[in-house]
Amino acid sequence: MAKIVLAPYGSLGDIHPFLALALELRERGHEIVICTLEPYREKITMLGFEFHPLRPEFDPEDKEIAKAVMDTKTGTETLLTEYMLPSISDMYEDLFEVCEGVDLLIPGEIVYAAQSVAEKLDLRWISTALAPLSMFSAYDGNVYPNAEWLRHFNFLGRPFHGTVFWIMSRVIGRWLKPYRKFRREIGLSDDHDPIVKDKHSPHLNLAMFSRALGRTRPDWHSPTLQTGFCFYDGQKDLGVMPTDLETFLDRGETPIVFTLGSAAVMDPRDFFDESIKAAKILNRRAVMLYGIFNEPPIGLDDDRVAFDYAPYSKIFPRAACVVHQGGVGTTAQVLRAGVPHLIMPFSHDQPDNAARCERLGVAITIARDRYSAGSAAKELRKLLSDKSYEAKAREVKGIIAAENGTKIACDAIEDVLRK
Repeated sequence: MAKIVLAPYGSLGDIHPFLALALELRERGHEIVICTLEPYREKITMLGFEFHPLRPEFDPEDKEIAKAVMDTKTGTETLLTEYMLPSISDMYEDLFEVCEGVDLLIPGEIVYAAQSVAEKLDLRWISTALAPLSMFSAYDGNVYPNAEWLRHFNFLGRPFHGTVFWIMSRVIGRWLKPYRKFRREIGLSDDHDPIVKDKHSPHLNLAMFSRALGRTRPDWHSPTLQTGFCFYDGQKDLGVMPTDLETFLDRGETPIVFTLGSAAVMDPRDFFDESIKAAKILNRRAVMLYGIFNEPPIGLDDDRVAFDYAPYSKIFPRAACVVHQGGVGTTAQVLRAGVPHLIMPFSHDQPDNAARCERLGVAITIARDRYSAGSAAKELRKLLSDKSYEAKAREVKGIIAAENGTKIACDAIEDVLRK
């Protein structure tokens, strides 16, 4: 039995894959400690895990912060330069305290203090990537935040994408001043980049996404193991469908489901109001999942209903299609359900996930600033009438059903422990 610290950071899409690992590793006899954002304390302790908070702190009800870090043009830069990197010392202190005397550390991708903790404690650690964009391959047509136009140039190949990656790396390098200062203060080399070139563990990197969304590339860090998605469905905390929603689904035509995940939903603007209008234009039943911190949208009726929450694994398979923001957690659940997507990406990995789903033939992308009742209805009409989207979605569902990401990841984790 080993003592393992899991340290995810972010929205539910970032937390849930780690909960899948935590449950499986505990079932195998290991002692699991989870270090993450304070608002998840109840969720973690409800599952019976030891919890420790990890800074920087985010108030889940602070919509101004959510708006800033999910901004389509500047969200990623804001998240890193105003919150994560300036708070690196706080994150280091929190994580260092938890990791003393443990056998293994598995952090989320933006837990930039993890490598420093591992170095100071001489601790084995495993890096993780939840989305293909995080692997930064020149063999992939990556779509970086604030550069959605890149999705039109996937065909240009490695020389073009390698150049774009080099430019992106140089921009990020200018953000690292507080990180390098922190490294010097704790007696470590400041010639270190935790975001791009030095982000992966020498022990193992887990690429925790399906080969349907992005396959292994020759320039990936070694050793990297692609596991497939690691699904946590909230059976013990958020796995229950509202009774009224079950009744709605049972009584009529398969609906369109509209959702913005757990982070983008904090800045929905008029997404749900326009979506209700779009459903009425199409004369289709619809379900709005508007989030626990928002008010219900306007314009609801017997055929257009709204709920603050429903488990994706249970509602998406019963949808005609899903309209969403393109976060990797939501995208994974829609791919798993085998239904078409209309994706309105915000920032971070979302434009890239949307582009990949388009290339798969399972989705259409619509820009956030173009989203309206009329434009959404137009794209949804195409998705619902062209049966190739549904056929391709079923094909991808088969690929994901054949993968067992959680088991493969945990087998690899135990291999690292044995070595």
